[in-house]
Amino acid sequence: MVGALCAGVVTACGTGQSVDLSQADIARVKEVRSTFGQQFQVTDIGPTGIDPRLLEPPKLPAELKFDPADCGSFVTAQVLPPGVKGNMAATTAEGEGNRFITIAVETSEPVAVNRPAENCQRVGFAGGGVRGLLEVVEAPQIDGAETLGTHRVLQTIVNGKPGTGELYNYIASFGTVLVIVVANPLVEPNKPVVPVDTERARELLTRAAAAVLGR
Repeated sequence: MVGALCAGVVTACGTGQSVDLSQADIARVKEVRSTFGQQFQVTDIGPTGIDPRLLEPPKLPAELKFDPADCGSFVTAQVLPPGVKGNMAATTAEGEGNRFITIAVETSEPVAVNRPAENCQRVGFAGGGVRGLLEVVEAPQIDGAETLGTHRVLQTIVNGKPGTGELYNYIASFGTVLVIVVANPLVEPNKPVVPVDTERARELLTRAAAAVLGR
């Protein structure tokens, strides 16, 4: 239960709308497991302390160059600012060539979405054997929330062999409650890589937000 962290009515960061978080419960994020059929392997986490590994972007070399040059902060920003504490719960589903991680987070202070400047909607980066792209993509509109969708592509060379990773991230901020969906393709032996079902990821964000807020 979110309890004292989110009691009463809070103004969602950047939305100007009041959101009642008195009935919010991050544990209810697990209700999204009912949307997955038997072809998915589904596991639950928490509620427990925040696991930074699920929220931090991939580690990148320090000597990166960005295009546009003034957009590096969008690529390297953390979901949670330093010093923010809290709890999280999550449901992971793997199947049909995709992995979906649906996360609900309660924080010690309001957290705003890392919305980029107008000229930073699509940012390329390269350096230290790494190159990639981070771009803003369509995100669902959710009452009382500031939402953002991003698509990250990362190309690396390991032991002389190139590799490519892809990640979609959708976030809804209600101030001290965050709902996040991370989606990526599974790399399975002798199977082609399946495109990420972004429609499903966006629906998960909407469903999880409604469940967590008790709507």
